[in-house]
Amino acid sequence: MLTMIQQYHIKHLNFHKGKSLRSIAEETGHDFRTVKKYAEQTDFNEIRKPKRGRPSKLDPVKPIIDAWLKEDLNRPVKQRHTARRIYDRLCEEHKDIFNACERTVRNYVSARKKELYGEEEGYLPLEHPAGEAQVDFGEIVMIEQGQKVKGYELILSLPYSNAGYPQIFRGQNQECLLTGLKDIFEYLEHVPRIIWFDNMSAAVAVLGKKESGN
Repeated sequence: MLTMIQQYHIKHLNFHKGKSLRSIAEETGHDFRTVKKYAEQTDFNEIRKPKRGRPSKLDPVKPIIDAWLKEDLNRPVKQRHTARRIYDRLCEEHKDIFNACERTVRNYVSARKKELYGEEEGYLPLEHPAGEAQVDFGEIVMIEQGQKVKGYELILSLPYSNAGYPQIFRGQNQECLLTGLKDIFEYLEHVPRIIWFDNMSAAVAVLGKKESGN
């Protein structure tokens, strides 16, 4: 049996870093079945009993939030809920029982993730001036003729305005990258001054050809 730290490490690599079970098995040296077991495990910590006191405005929707967070374990990293997305869904789908501010939702989601996943991710604040964009490819699950199929979502985001523009493809090669960017630029009628690429092989191939003079 693995130690608690080893179990958390496997969960961290799979849930937070988005690594496949096979790559985690190769990296850690653990058996694939062992990696799968702890990557899918959700009860690392005993769920705390709610403290007695003044009722929270979130009480009616806490089971709903918990269910969404647990369902995220079976989704690609790019498709998992953020606290903002949970807040928006509550406003849209459960406005009859939901009456709390976004900060309250964020605090609860943060605490629940610590309980469910056993560790907390750290982030550094980033500042992006106007005119800068980020581009990333993410794996998604699509429904095609009633069947789940794997696809890829190219997203150009503008951090300054918090806007994002997606394009869906069946692959994530150079042709998809260039086609997606061209369509987005034409829609925006504008090309960002600076574009940051999130370590995409398709972008590296394009830049490599440019630098070599081909």
